[in-house]
Amino acid sequence: MKVLVIGSAVSGRVALGLLEHEGHETVAYDADPRSLVGLEGRRQTHGGDWDPKLLRGIDLVVVSPGVPEHAAPIQDSLSAGLPVWSEMELAARHIDAPLIAITGTNGKTTTTDVAAEMLSASGLRTRALGNIGLPLSDAVDGDWDVLVVEASSFQLRFIDEFHPEVSVLLNLAPDHLDWHGTFDAYAAAKARIWENQDSNDVLIFDGDDAGAAEAVADVRVPRVEVSGSRRPHGGSGPEDGKLWIGAAALDLSSMQASSPAFLVDIAAAGEAALATGATPEAVLEVARDYKPGRHRRQEIGSWGGVLWVDDSKATNPHAAVAAIRSYPSVVLIAGGRNKGLEVAPVAQEASVRYVIGIGEAGQEIVDAAKAGTVAANLEEAVAVADGWAAKGDTVLLAPACASFDMFDSYVQRGDLFANAVRRLKEG
Repeated sequence: MKVLVIGSAVSGRVALGLLEHEGHETVAYDADPRSLVGLEGRRQTHGGDWDPKLLRGIDLVVVSPGVPEHAAPIQDSLSAGLPVWSEMELAARHIDAPLIAITGTNGKTTTTDVAAEMLSASGLRTRALGNIGLPLSDAVDGDWDVLVVEASSFQLRFIDEFHPEVSVLLNLAPDHLDWHGTFDAYAAAKARIWENQDSNDVLIFDGDDAGAAEAVADVRVPRVEVSGSRRPHGGSGPEDGKLWIGAAALDLSSMQASSPAFLVDIAAAGEAALATGATPEAVLEVARDYKPGRHRRQEIGSWGGVLWVDDSKATNPHAAVAAIRSYPSVVLIAGGRNKGLEVAPVAQEASVRYVIGIGEAGQEIVDAAKAGTVAANLEEAVAVADGWAAKGDTVLLAPACASFDMFDSYVQRGDLFANAVRRLKEG
């Protein structure tokens, strides 16, 4: 079989290796010729402008998640009637271990990481893969009891037989419309996560999220509901000062964080882990000790009764609104590169007292605010926020946008914000 791999970053390179190990003839294409360095010699490589002639003689196309669906290589492949797979689909065909697949607009990485830790603490051979950082193909040659896969909408869009024993839909709100084109297309891609599941499988969802609840309403796969604000019947969530996961519980006061968004991620991870062999004792231990990752509502410090919080990972309005609602009075720093979404509503949340806009979408967000101003950079935004914040306020970086207009990543954005705050407050 002759396979065209579109995109030559991490997932593209591991897909090439897997295909060639099986004896298939491969062709690598990337719009950036520099990305093909090191791939020459063993296979055909093509960089620069796309040429539909590259599809001649091709039997299968494997596409990297960084290539949008509307791109000419994908559209021409679909028009030619060729099967188009994500690297995740390709890898899953070579893995016998049960899969937990986790998707959602927000919270995927935390839930994937927690579920893998719960399984590992139970003595099971497991690994967290997929959109969390390591391609699923990395697990092909391993001996695993269960694998936990963070599945993005990009990867799910191009599946065929991908079949997780446990699927998780955390939430569903507009995001990545620059990639999918419409919210309906984005939602349809997410919904593919349970497409091949049956009555022997399980689908876990956040019953408090309107998008998720609506998406699973007519699904015939057995469902388990989780919540960050209550204990659903037959599901998991907080009740009477405890977090219930299945039939086991721990005191909320013993946990590292207890916001509803964090609790629903923990509950979903726990249900998924229990469904694939984790012990209740290990699940509760990990739930108690797990700390949210960097740039996810990370407290930088408190000075003069003002709390400073870095949620640079809030790269869409849904995540930003969830963060804002965690604090009673907010001086908000928001903006960046819009991904085709309605970003203005973040400024209209009831607890937002003042908005400092940054980046390309900064002015749009400020225009929707009760009061606000646009800052030229993060350093200036921090200084303005310091002038407006009063005792009882939270200065919150929750951009609601991608970082790539001003920064290399949300990590760099969060680090620069934290450094600017410390320089200002600590000298």
